Amino acid sequence: MCLGIPGLVTELEADARYALVDVSGARRRVNIELLEDHEVKRGDWVLIHVGFALTLLDEDEARSALELLEGMAVSYAEELAAMARSADATPGQADAGAPTAGPVRG
Repeated sequence: MCLGIPGLVTELEADARYALVDVSGARRRVNIELLEDHEVKRGDWVLIHVGFALTLLDEDEARSALELLEGMAVSYAEELAAMARSADATPGQADAGAPTAGPVRG
């Protein structure tokens, strides 16, 4: 699975090959050479994958993607917590917060 993360360009390096990008408060150095057909500037939103800016985004797209990723992170953390609770439960005990399977019909 590939995942692109939106980031806000905060600074361009002198050689125009790299930019400093803010990703939810963390600053990352990102290669912007794949965007050679665009003039990347401070304040632009880019979609980042493995250290490369793949495309420019408008602010609405970027914010929507960030909200989706944050929601996925919360759901993932909740699922991990439920799995940990069920692993700690004694055999035969169901986790009160986890869904249970219904009867098997055959």
